[in-house]
Amino acid sequence: MLVRPPESKLLKFCLRSVILISALWVYGSNLLFAQGGPPYYTNDPGTPGNMNWEINFGYMPFLYSGQSLTHTPDVDINFGVTDRIQLTYESAWLRVHNPFQPVKYGLEQDQFGVKWRFHDGGKAGSAFSVFPQLSVNNPDDAVKRGITPPGWSLILPVEFTKKFGPIDVNVEGGYQIVDKGPNGWLAGLVVGHEFTKKLELDSEFYATGTWHPGYAQPTIDVGGRYKLHRPLILLFMAGRGVEPAHSNQPFFVGYFGVQILLPPRSFDKE
Repeated sequence: MLVRPPESKLLKFCLRSVILISALWVYGSNLLFAQGGPPYYTNDPGTPGNMNWEINFGYMPFLYSGQSLTHTPDVDINFGVTDRIQLTYESAWLRVHNPFQPVKYGLEQDQFGVKWRFHDGGKAGSAFSVFPQLSVNNPDDAVKRGITPPGWSLILPVEFTKKFGPIDVNVEGGYQIVDKGPNGWLAGLVVGHEFTKKLELDSEFYATGTWHPGYAQPTIDVGGRYKLHRPLILLFMAGRGVEPAHSNQPFFVGYFGVQILLPPRSFDKE
């Protein structure tokens, strides 16, 4: 869900984005450990490993003034076909509430992706991956009822991670090709700190937008992962739009769910 701000606000947003990313990069040494992927929107080059599964179930609310979009739940399934290649399927059951209209329910677009970590420098080095993802509509009436967009879309992102001593920095950027709409872009950055072997807390800046016309929806959030008991990890995140809520930016975004790793792996080896 993308909302268009005035052109002057778009310029201010771009400048603030550069400043924010630069600040996080410079002061990241005070934040320490980070990792992308659920509960965050930013992905990282990590994969489950050969013949391993990573399954995420999450409740994802996007709340706006007078309207909302909720994934109830969001299902994200990842399977490693080699140590560096991951197959992904994601979809959700949507609850859509718009002003002066009854609440609508329906299936989100199915998203199919393949992640390839083409460079891996090990734990102390950098890693790069590409993660193309194709979104297509399900054979229902979600498009007619205004729940999902009318055409397919293809995201072509690149993910990067680099370890600076105890610091991990994850960055993602990409281009989106849209069948029946303006093409767009995405950008994300995650930094954080691993407080214990079980608890990790992170902060994220993420934005999506389109080129022509130019508009953007930036968000900032904090969240974390808590290792309950193998193979379960608790996922949580909460944030809001960078722009004021009255400009049709979200006043709350979140992710609350659980990650399942199969076959069960020792947390000490992750």
